[in-house]
Amino acid sequence: MVIYKSTEVFLKDELFGLTSQMRRCSISIATDIAEGCERFNNGDFHRCFQNAMGLAVELDYHVLLASDLGYLGPVNAVLAPKVVAVKQMLSKLSRKVAIDRFQRP
Repeated sequence: MVIYKSTEVFLKDELFGLTSQMRRCSISIATDIAEGCERFNNGDFHRCFQNAMGLAVELDYHVLLASDLGYLGPVNAVLAPKVVAVKQMLSKLSRKVAIDRFQRP
């Protein structure tokens, strides 16, 4: 939701560029987590978290780029830390799933 609100002010020229990329990443992070929750083995579950982490890193770069281009302004003070927090949560969850995967018989 924050990404959608933040990208509303981007230039219309960016609608199919940066705006679309940022929105796609934010949706896909949540989608990969949801998909992982439906997996029946930890290997697939872990892979879904790894995919989500890759998308979070991509989103982190897009936020940096949008900030450098002057599209975000003061919103960046709120948005950038939220993306970092998501990456940290995904990292912890991914490690937990990986540990469980190797500890189970």
